[in-house]
Amino acid sequence: MDGFEVIHSYSRAQAIADGVLVDVSAAAKKIGFKYPVAVTESLYEQYIVVPESINDSEQSEEGRLHDVLSLLVMNIKTGKGHTNELHYTVQFRMSGSRNENVQVWALVNGGDTGEPVITIMLEGED
Repeated sequence: MDGFEVIHSYSRAQAIADGVLVDVSAAAKKIGFKYPVAVTESLYEQYIVVPESINDSEQSEEGRLHDVLSLLVMNIKTGKGHTNELHYTVQFRMSGSRNENVQVWALVNGGDTGEPVITIMLEGED
């Protein structure tokens, strides 16, 4: 905007350093993502981290993150996203052996220097 001075800008790097975003780029790269990927702290802490009450040895943080990322890839490949955002559902095992369908969305936008980055959030987060 011409004539306006930016007083403060919160960068993606700052958000990652502050823990507001969790950088999952290494895991994302393993399944084919070419751009940096981060998830919100809320998504990570509420659903990707395995609840302590679950004693299922088949549940792991890595596996739950893989589910989030691979479902995004599947939805991209099936043409479900036609803009810079895509909404999809991930099912997580929660305490008491119950499954919870969680609405998430992924946004592709410009990072700190304009490079493409992907952020995955809970529905309602921005």
